[in-house]
Amino acid sequence: MIALLQRVSSASVTVDSQIIGEIEQGLLVFLAVQPEDTEAKAKRLAERVATYRLFNDDNDKMNLNVKQVDGDILVVSQFTLAADTKSGLRPSFTTTAKPDFSKELYEYFCQQLREKGFKVPTGKFGADMKVALLNDGPVTFTLTI
Repeated sequence: MIALLQRVSSASVTVDSQIIGEIEQGLLVFLAVQPEDTEAKAKRLAERVATYRLFNDDNDKMNLNVKQVDGDILVVSQFTLAADTKSGLRPSFTTTAKPDFSKELYEYFCQQLREKGFKVPTGKFGADMKVALLNDGPVTFTLTI
């Protein structure tokens, strides 16, 4: 699994001209599922996202996690993160998981975050989405499991 985390002041996702998910301060997580992923990996990645320290403390050091700043987490599926880009001038998607499998683990990942007490709005799996964000920093990290 691959999670691209962006520390945001706000973020939203729109489908068919309707905002379907939005947050204020928190994390925007773009999530990709790979064929070898499992529920155990999704659970571990959710734990890392929930506890990853990328918010500034009083000394301006990244020592606080999203829960410590009372933030929310917006999760958007993004299979393109798992694309093979090592050669050529066009990405290959042979390294991405099948849609049904991906959707199942995507939903499991979101549920794991909800069980930790987070508000977790989401995009719509497989839809054409428009994502708006105000990246804070900018701060962006990739986590893989």
